[in-house]
Amino acid sequence: MYLMHGPQVLKAYDIGLGFAPVGTKQFSGDGKTPEGDYYIDRRNPNSAFHLSVGISYPKPDQVAFAETIGKTAGGDIFIHGGPRNYRNAPRDWTAGCIAVTDEEVEEIYAMVGDGTPISIHP
Repeated sequence: MYLMHGPQVLKAYDIGLGFAPVGTKQFSGDGKTPEGDYYIDRRNPNSAFHLSVGISYPKPDQVAFAETIGKTAGGDIFIHGGPRNYRNAPRDWTAGCIAVTDEEVEEIYAMVGDGTPISIHP
């Protein structure tokens, strides 16, 4: 993951994704991380995963698609730190979020404000 300021890369992060990282997120529980253009829409200083910043998933068309297959689109997608046993976790372990280390999420939390655009692409 790249933290950008205009065209300049400020920092690069090694990330973990959902436990089934390949393919487009279609519904809650599929283990995929959403792809596309979103924005940071909230912050959680009391996260169970150290700190977290929320991603504006789902979009209305994602909600509509999930409903056509009898599911919900889900939500609560964040960039966050690791659980207490993060060192033993597999690379892609989240329920659909983007995981970084606790130290890295502290940097992101401090540098990225609400409303910041985020693009998630394979």
